[in-house]
Amino acid sequence: MKIRKAIIPIAGKGTRFLPATKEIAKEILPIINVPMIHYVVQEAVDAGIEQIIFVTSSGKAAVENYFDRNLELETFLEKNNKLKELETIRKIGTMVSVTSVRQKEQLGLGHAVLMAKDMIGDEPFAVLLGDDLVVNKVPAIRQLMDVSLKNDGSSVIGVMEVPKKDTSKYGIVKGAIVNEKTLKMNGMVEKPKPEEAPTNLATPGRYVLTPEIFEILEKIPRGASNEYQLTDAINVLCTRKDVFAYKFDGERFDTGSIAGYLDATVDFALKDAAIRDGLVASIKTRLTKYGITL
Repeated sequence: MKIRKAIIPIAGKGTRFLPATKEIAKEILPIINVPMIHYVVQEAVDAGIEQIIFVTSSGKAAVENYFDRNLELETFLEKNNKLKELETIRKIGTMVSVTSVRQKEQLGLGHAVLMAKDMIGDEPFAVLLGDDLVVNKVPAIRQLMDVSLKNDGSSVIGVMEVPKKDTSKYGIVKGAIVNEKTLKMNGMVEKPKPEEAPTNLATPGRYVLTPEIFEILEKIPRGASNEYQLTDAINVLCTRKDVFAYKFDGERFDTGSIAGYLDATVDFALKDAAIRDGLVASIKTRLTKYGITL
């Protein structure tokens, strides 16, 4: 069955970006001049997703508004002959069908996914975390969708290799090797100590899941941090169905952290020929100003 829908959980408060996120949704913070959430939605759209379901909380209306039409702004741009900007704004407002559901309590990623059950129905779906950007010619979520199709519509978890010392920051998968990029999973371990980690394959926020996951999410108890963990539900799913982990191609930026956000901003700026030289000159000037040598 074709995967048409994607869940993007954005209910988090963005506390690492306070005080900016006191009034602004973290996902709207720009990487240069484009909100970070735009890149995640664009990945889904480029992969063939037709409907985005945002799982939101209070204070997230700006995200929904961003992907809506703004007729007043469009009229202003047209009257002032700003046709390039007008085309950009119109494309954003029509790029994909967007709906949302409110997560009234932040009870974990598993709980967030469950909130979208009625909108997903009885079909497979994608999950993309709103503060993980993956840059690649073939969208990361498309790669997972293709692996799912090749394996009778099975669930597929996107993974990346991390240093062993960093396994305590991620969910880590385990299983039997199918090929150099694929594992047939028999479970996941949430944030294991390096000496206890079964592999160094971490889950940075891309999933293709079958609808059986909802039944499991409705029954699992609270897990780590007293929340309903998607990891726990996937572990149960592994006992019932084939679940695969796939090492996707692409560079991942954790824009949920200050360091990752800055890394993405600098990387995207250096790729932009219009601003690259100015950025390089600015960095050189400031390195000299603060007496920093590389």
